[in-house]
Amino acid sequence: MNIPEHVAIMMDGNGRWGKKKGLTRSQGHYAGAKAMEKIIDASSDIGINYLTLYAFSSENWKRPKDEVNYLMHLPVKFFKQKLPEFMKRNIRILVSGNVAALPEPTRNALSKAVEKTQGNTGITVNFAFNYGGRDDILQAVRKMIIQVRRNHIDPDTMDEEMFQHFLYTKDLPDPELVIRTGGEKRVSNFLLWQSCMSELYFTDVYFPDFDKEHLIEAVKEFSGRTSLRL
Repeated sequence: MNIPEHVAIMMDGNGRWGKKKGLTRSQGHYAGAKAMEKIIDASSDIGINYLTLYAFSSENWKRPKDEVNYLMHLPVKFFKQKLPEFMKRNIRILVSGNVAALPEPTRNALSKAVEKTQGNTGITVNFAFNYGGRDDILQAVRKMIIQVRRNHIDPDTMDEEMFQHFLYTKDLPDPELVIRTGGEKRVSNFLLWQSCMSELYFTDVYFPDFDKEHLIEAVKEFSGRTSLRL
């Protein structure tokens, strides 16, 4: 089986899973966080080197205030519990997104996780938090314009490889496989530049129910598709 080096997952359906179970949307997000732990383990087990998880999009600010507040608190709780384990298991944490715009406790929790695990050499787990694909491209363009104005970059030498170094995901290879759970079939402003050549996999399974077997099923389909091109 051809294992993709980098898998990105749109963890959709947490709120709907909660409502279907007679729970709150926030309880659905908590269940999603527990499922996320299992998917990190499963990804490491099957040999995936990079895992990007769409944890909070730039559009999620439009959700009800109580739900947004819970989602802002979740990383604080999650990393307080899981960071010691990530250190023991040699897991490296990265964050892609506009972290500066987050509440201070959330920003500090994410920054601490990145800093503490920067020397780890196992699977890299990248949390796309306050992330939007269009924002990613725009902020990269702004950074490049600044460098051009300072005469650090010659506009005539700009190419795709150079541009990628200004993206939030500059430390990651592009994902070969993008998975979306929850039944929706759209990219929702996720890794628009990075996923231009990615295989897309959609499943009706809500993310709290998405487990190792579902991940393996997605990887098997990826492997089958790519083997046909060899």
